[in-house]
Amino acid sequence: MPHRAHLFSLRIAHAVRESCFQEPYNLNRLGKDLLAGTTVGIIAIPLAMALAIASGVAPQFGLYTAIVAGFLIALTGGSRFSISGPTAAFVVILFPVVQQHGYAGLLMAGLMAGFILVGMALLRLGRYIEYIPEAVTLGFTGGIAIVIATLQLKDFFGLAIAEMPETYIGKVSALVTAFPSLSWPNLAVGALTLAVMLIWPRLKTSVPPHLPAVILGSLVAWVLTQQGVSIDTIGSRFHYVLADGTAGNGIPPILPSLSWPWQQPGLQGQPFDLSLKTIEALLPAAFAIAMLGAIESLLCAVVLDGMTSKRHSANSELLGQGIGNIVTPFFGGITATAALARSAANFKAGAQSPVASMIHALVVLAGVVVLAPLLSYLPMASMAALLVIVAWNMSEAHKAVHLLKTAPMGDVLVFVTCLSLTVLFDMVIAISVGILLASLLFMREIAEMTQVKDISQNRKRIPEHAMPDGWQLFQINGPLFFAAADRVFGELSLKVEGLKGVVLYMDAVPLLDAGGLSALHKFIDKCRRSNVQVVISDLQFQPLRTLRRAEIQPAPGALAFTSTLDDALQLARESGREGDTENNPSKEATQPT
Repeated sequence: MPHRAHLFSLRIAHAVRESCFQEPYNLNRLGKDLLAGTTVGIIAIPLAMALAIASGVAPQFGLYTAIVAGFLIALTGGSRFSISGPTAAFVVILFPVVQQHGYAGLLMAGLMAGFILVGMALLRLGRYIEYIPEAVTLGFTGGIAIVIATLQLKDFFGLAIAEMPETYIGKVSALVTAFPSLSWPNLAVGALTLAVMLIWPRLKTSVPPHLPAVILGSLVAWVLTQQGVSIDTIGSRFHYVLADGTAGNGIPPILPSLSWPWQQPGLQGQPFDLSLKTIEALLPAAFAIAMLGAIESLLCAVVLDGMTSKRHSANSELLGQGIGNIVTPFFGGITATAALARSAANFKAGAQSPVASMIHALVVLAGVVVLAPLLSYLPMASMAALLVIVAWNMSEAHKAVHLLKTAPMGDVLVFVTCLSLTVLFDMVIAISVGILLASLLFMREIAEMTQVKDISQNRKRIPEHAMPDGWQLFQINGPLFFAAADRVFGELSLKVEGLKGVVLYMDAVPLLDAGGLSALHKFIDKCRRSNVQVVISDLQFQPLRTLRRAEIQPAPGALAFTSTLDDALQLARESGREGDTENNPSKEATQPT
């Protein structure tokens, strides 16, 4: 199936090969990639910093992620327009890891997730993105958005909270308790930033709204600071010490350097304990990171396919994401995946190939070296306002409302369950329970579609007197799998009591699984004990193959198979005449010769 080849192919640097080598790549396309990459790189700088802060680490580590992962994933992945870096979806996973294991634990979890993603690619699991219901994805992304927005309230209102609790209820309680410490200057800067971001799109300009919003918020914060008003900024919150002993505020103006992830500071700055016990403790978080990274990157690629009429390679994209997340922790970067908002901006800015994403990484790199002193003036309240908008956009509230209004009750239940579990407990639990619940509800609906009905008196299908006395004709519609077969054959067992024989017309049965085969076995055995002959007619290929593999053989007077309904009715009449002859031998003598 050529139209599905993108779900099965796997090769490193698929997107680069396809867009830069299989298609002509010239100076015109390079110019468009330069423009798009520069645009998205400027957009990515404040976003990467804000997302790193929200994840519980210093802002420069978000920039390092955009640089290293953004370049490598574009080079080795399978989606030509995707922009990879830190994303809001990871915040709910990364923040607890930092709280429990420190910065080194976060890097190790990302490294382990990278290896899991490579394994998923090698196993060709990219195609299974098709099997995640929309109610599940909307549920956990909506839950993530709620958690992210809640985490930003501390900086948006300038609340004095030393450390946020781990549970969501605890976070809300801490925010309510600390609300009397509200800082009006920080709130004013945050509200101004938020207002600009909401109003700016109405101007219909090509400049993304968060850039003027953050710039204006920074200018207002600087003016207030000059007047002696205390405003919390990146420079006042974060500090660094370079290898030569130089100390500074904000972001160090240096390139990311190679270092071992496990040698970075652990919890509360203590040395990280690299042991089997620690690896086991980090494994659930690594698995959650890998699963969310796979879902986010492939959903982003699917959306971009719809916008561009191109095709990504799902497994190649997983491979690129894995490689990027394996290498990035060695340069101090946190977990990365494709970011839909930045990727869409990349395409709209005229990107032609993954070269645009690589240029975006280089622009961020230049920003770290050149703009580091200026970035320290960014207010924390403006960063919080920026992430509130990010959370709102990722929640896709309009889709959620549409689902609640129009979807079947089962999908609504799945959505509410996933959203609630993501907020109150854990995203891994939410996705696992959501997929399990969706699967069970789907199986119930499919099972209810399988029906059995008596068509012995249906004169459109069966001529009058076509069925001998003591025989009935039943039609089965739908798959006979474990969730439906017991019910169907249970109904048939009651209906065939006292009959001489039964014809099962199975032309509308596309599937017979092991559960259906077992239920059919029981039904045939019961009919044999009750001297009820069973004739099975019009089997489709899959049920026929299943019966053949199970070595179900015809048994004279007990079980027979026919290829058409007419043959089945003929066999039933012959069996009926034989039964009448055995019960009344004189009847045959009276037949005309």
